[in-house]
Amino acid sequence: MRIVVLAGGIGGARFLRGLMSAVPEADITVIGNTGDDIHLFGLKVCPDLDTVMYTLGGGIHEEQGWGRADESFAVKEELAAYGVGPEWFGLGDRDFATHIVRTQMMSAGYPLSAVTEALCARWQPGVRLLPMTDDRVETHVLIDDPDEGRKAVHFQEYWVRLRASVPAHAVVPVGADQAKPAPGVLEAIAEADVVLFPPSNPVVSIGTILAVPGVREAIADAGVPVVGLSPIVGDAPVRGMADKVLAAVGVESTAAAVAQHYGSGLLDGWLVDLVDAGAVDEVEAAGIRCKAVPLMMTDAEATARMAAEALALAEEVRA
Repeated sequence: MRIVVLAGGIGGARFLRGLMSAVPEADITVIGNTGDDIHLFGLKVCPDLDTVMYTLGGGIHEEQGWGRADESFAVKEELAAYGVGPEWFGLGDRDFATHIVRTQMMSAGYPLSAVTEALCARWQPGVRLLPMTDDRVETHVLIDDPDEGRKAVHFQEYWVRLRASVPAHAVVPVGADQAKPAPGVLEAIAEADVVLFPPSNPVVSIGTILAVPGVREAIADAGVPVVGLSPIVGDAPVRGMADKVLAAVGVESTAAAVAQHYGSGLLDGWLVDLVDAGAVDEVEAAGIRCKAVPLMMTDAEATARMAAEALALAEEVRA
């Protein structure tokens, strides 16, 4: 079975680990979000790609869900001693090494897709990890600053420094409209037996991947089941602050609203949590097959069961 998964960071990575457990024989291609990428200290940082790579390769900080296990922060402390920021984005010493290698390779002319493949040669994540594009895309958020008025900030500043504490008026994947899918992305979609949307952020993770011209169209035209798992449980995000960016694009923070946001022209099946079973009829009325199952990734077994339910729904849709 050939499976394509569109993935953000923590939620996508943990779902992938469950998927690999549920179908260990599957050929899995992951299309990773690069809209969260940021340049810091002269280095190219790819948080979502690295979170997938570290999680599946056994190097993730399990409690945080991001960054390296057994991390130290000597470089960060030295930079702070020099007064060099930003201090709000915490890169660890081990993590710095990844970004140094990536930046050196890209400076030598290698595209991000080739660099990602080279980094994965060390980590052996067990999936084919592709960036959504080799082109530079950065998600920006429009906010009101008490001193500067309305302005755009990088998504990382909004998410990490501000903790999404101020309203977002718009979310813009800058550069996405001019980007091209990375090599292998469209081919993987065309050859897939099923496409999955894990419980990643529907606006700044999966939404940003779909904003790259050709990706949404390729998925819609692939002729295979497209199944998603709701990141909203009981009208609230399972993790993070997805409700803040959903509001910015005019979508309610409900499982049904997110399904309708993706739309029946893209999505064939949608899993909601048992607490949202009342939304099943609403989703199905929108032309999307829907089923209520446990959707909390409390442990590896629960996550594997979620993945199995997604694949089972895909087979129902196919039939």
